[in-house]
This record gives sequence, C-alpha cells and structure tokens, in this order.
Amino acid sequence: MSFAADIVTLFPELFPGPLGASVIGRGAAQGLWSLRLTQLRDFATDRHRSVDDTPAGGGAGMVLRADVAAAAIDSVARDDRPLIYLSPRGKQFNQAMAQEWAAGPGVILFCGRFEGLDERVIEARTMQEIAVGDAVLAGGEAAAMVLLEACVRLLPGVLGNDTSTVEESFSDGLLEHPQ
Repeated sequence: MSFAADIVTLFPELFPGPLGASVIGRGAAQGLWSLRLTQLRDFATDRHRSVDDTPAGGGAGMVLRADVAAAAIDSVARDDRPLIYLSPRGKQFNQAMAQEWAAGPGVILFCGRFEGLDERVIEARTMQEIAVGDAVLAGGEAAAMVLLEACVRLLPGVLGNDTSTVEESFSDGLLEHPQ
C-alpha cells in the first residue's frame, strides 16, 4: 500500500507544483505515493459558492464556513490517516512528525485561507493544527507542499539512496551529520 495524501483546498490548481518534480514527482509516477485534491468550493450550497463567513465568536476578518469545510472534510475517507489543519497557530512541524506520518498510510491536509477555519470544525473533527514555520502565510497550500515533501522523501524507494534519509539535525545553528 502506498502513502496517500489528500488535500482540501480552494486552489487545487497549485498542485502538484514542486511535488510533481524531481525525486518526489518520480516517486508519485512509480506509485510510491499518491495525491488527491478536493476543491473546497464544490461543497458550497449557495448560488455564489460562498466559502467564507464572519467568525462565530466575533472578531476581525472572515473564516472558512463551518458547513462547507465540514462537508469537504467528511467527503475524504480517513483510512486511519491524520487529519491536519495547516495553521500558523499550530504545533511546529518537525522531522519526528514527518517520520511518523511517512511510516503510516498517508495524511489528509486542510489548507486554510482568510483568518482561518471555524473552530467548531477543528474540534468536531479532532484536527491536528500544524505550522510549518514561524510565519503567517496567505494560505495553507505552500505549507502542505513543505509537509508532503518532508514526508514523501522518507518513503522507501523515493530517494535514489535510502541512506540519504539519515537525518541531519540543527543544533546551535550548525548542521550536524550523524557519525
């Protein structure tokens, strides 16, 4: 069974982007991993296909509508994969997470936009909030690409030499290679 990545996004045209190139793209072509996209707007129910609304608890900006986000998320089979909401307020993504998720059946990634996702959806779906860096992006798509590349490169057969996945770590700003 190969690693399966599902992405729920307002901008599926951004994919595969860099994930379709180099060793990562070759891994997909070889069937080592797959990418499926779900267009969030397809789950809007009004004639304008609206996906945003004011926050339920008040506050500035707009959030992704709970009903639309929930319907889109629920349309994707979980298959024991973690459901991840890419958010600047999430837990910092790290190599240990990449290793854990690469060892599993895949991931489901929800790409946020606007001021974020309605909190009721996050709680009801037990989503893991993950940030890929200490910066705020316009949306979760670039973060999804970072997370997927970090996971997919660890899959057996993706890199030409499996010893290439022996991890380097950063300590005190210097790159250390394991001895």
